[in-house]
Amino acid sequence: MKVQTTSLDGVLVLEPTVFADARGFFFESFNARTFREATGIDRDFVQDNHSHSSRGVLRGIHYQLIRPQGKLVRVASGRAFDVAVDLRRSSKTFGHWVGVELSAENRRQIWIPAGFGHAFLALSELADVLYKTTEYWFAQYDRAIAWNDPMIGIDWPLRGEPVLAPRDAGAPPLADAETFD
Repeated sequence: MKVQTTSLDGVLVLEPTVFADARGFFFESFNARTFREATGIDRDFVQDNHSHSSRGVLRGIHYQLIRPQGKLVRVASGRAFDVAVDLRRSSKTFGHWVGVELSAENRRQIWIPAGFGHAFLALSELADVLYKTTEYWFAQYDRAIAWNDPMIGIDWPLRGEPVLAPRDAGAPPLADAETFD
């Protein structure tokens, strides 16, 4: 597994070792020992999520204020632009973001630690985004920040307006959001 650091401390892009031949390919999408040895991160994952989206669907920026989740994200089918936003007020990169294209073809994954917001935009006709979390989902702690907040300034690869859930369309800007210390 190759590990690339990003401009946000703790956010990593992972590229698995792929074994391919005329029959197709094989790779381990997750191996706890390999993940720990390659990243230095020893976390238990407690929940797997699968999100199926059409082109132009934008989900996020989501996070859990209490019992925050670390997320290991990949795309099993299609393509998505995946984003992490630093929501730790004590961080020198508070409000900064990093984005990476994840696809079934490039097989990349992104590790987003607790304390960051997560969002993605489906780039292909259909995209299946899979992610493991280090904490269970709790509705009462779930929060969202406006996807288009100019204070964050995410450069979304959009054609037109995104398709949003009502919750994301009405999410507050970072300046008005509850965040981490």
